[in-house]
Amino acid sequence: MSENLFQTLQAGFPADRQGAAIELPDGRRHSYADLEAASGRLARLLRDLGVAPGDRVAVQVEKSAEALFLYLACLRAGAIYLPLNTAYTPAEIAYFLGDAEPRVFVCTPAAEAALRGTAAAAGVAHLLTLGQDGDGSLIAAARDLDPEAGCAEAAADDIAAILYTSGTTGRSKGAMLSHGNLASNAATLHRIWGFRAGDVLLHALPLFHVHGLFVASNTALLNGSRIVLLPRFDAAEILRRLPEATVFMGVPTFYTRLLAEPGFGAEACRNVRLFVSGSAPLLAETFEAFRARSGHTILERYGMTEAGMITSNPLEGERRAGTVGLPLPEVAVRIRAEDGGDIAEGEIGVLELKGPNVFKGYWRNPEKTAEEFRADGFFVSGDLARIDERGYVHIVGRAKDLIISGGYNVYPKEIEQAIDELDGVRESAVIGLPHRDFGEAVAAVVVPVTDGLPPEESELIARLKDRLAGYKVPKRIFTAESLPRNAMGKVQKNQLRDAHKDAFS
Repeated sequence: MSENLFQTLQAGFPADRQGAAIELPDGRRHSYADLEAASGRLARLLRDLGVAPGDRVAVQVEKSAEALFLYLACLRAGAIYLPLNTAYTPAEIAYFLGDAEPRVFVCTPAAEAALRGTAAAAGVAHLLTLGQDGDGSLIAAARDLDPEAGCAEAAADDIAAILYTSGTTGRSKGAMLSHGNLASNAATLHRIWGFRAGDVLLHALPLFHVHGLFVASNTALLNGSRIVLLPRFDAAEILRRLPEATVFMGVPTFYTRLLAEPGFGAEACRNVRLFVSGSAPLLAETFEAFRARSGHTILERYGMTEAGMITSNPLEGERRAGTVGLPLPEVAVRIRAEDGGDIAEGEIGVLELKGPNVFKGYWRNPEKTAEEFRADGFFVSGDLARIDERGYVHIVGRAKDLIISGGYNVYPKEIEQAIDELDGVRESAVIGLPHRDFGEAVAAVVVPVTDGLPPEESELIARLKDRLAGYKVPKRIFTAESLPRNAMGKVQKNQLRDAHKDAFS
């Protein structure tokens, strides 16, 4: 029996295929019948272009209904879908095309001229275009094709998608996610988050990332839901469309920006039953402010490219600020020392996990794959965490962000929480910088609140001395208007380290 992810999702489509699948900001709607037909025509086009099961299709396009149809078409054709961040430069695209060797590359019409040579140099057989309004050569070529394309046979372990990691510590690696990985995650989230008939998802996330493509889109499609597909996050537009939604998924930045909207409150959220946050840590301050303003408690969860979702706060039960909840059903997590050894219960260590959601390895990189798995099959996440007495997981930071200062281990999240509690501070990021005596010195970059003068560095340091052990207190605190973040809201600490690397030289 085939276990193609498209067939898994299709089983959840409404019996009446005329029901709305995707609604766009201008009011246009695509029914589930439209979705099946459009993805069928595109799947047929891919086959006509010589795409065989296992071939890669690389895609760097703006968010649109057609982009979602193309993803589904790749599943139907048995191809491996390779979404690429729209911010990647031609030089970065050259690396991905050379590494993945896709048969087809789809880019925006505006980027075609700049990327044609790049694609040719990588040996890409076909370059097609797709614009945000559904224009471009891809849709034109598929328009008159037979939509009855069927669906390729696929085993659970066959690769459905390759997503490249952010590459903050060297070249990006392609995480291979199987049909079974993605299906198990979608089914689990559908169940534990209580998806039901009539749910409407307000979708403002990118489609090139696990959160927007797999967590949001797959789960909504499996439910046969209507997806209100916004091209990007715009707080005013979210506020306008929120009353018709029952589910909203976002990154912490979405929630802080909603809180900055004067019109945001309980009335705007009157039909929403679930707010989900992920992809970056949610400040406890934001968690509490959102609850007070809206009457809703945000459900924070934790995942990563290599495993989709791993933990979640409960739908029914306590959602604890500052935690990412409990392991998903069928997912095992544990805390270990960096060398894999045991550590005391409740101590901070590296989070390791095992389950049907865990990826099959890194594309054409068996050595790196072997390095990241323990002998008993647990994947080493690289995230530092602890598990409290009730089993809730607390993410402390990345292992690569651990600061070792004068022989002491310093966990940035602990210090960031202390700094964020100080008057005059909106948010902070703690980093380690080269230091001749300590090896690394603790430093912080602070974003002050918008009104009033920013706090003095010496004043902040003095106030922290009453809250933290001496070796944890930052030796320097820098002020910035904002923290550099990637598309999913994660602070890019490598950029901060580069900017301040000579602070103690």
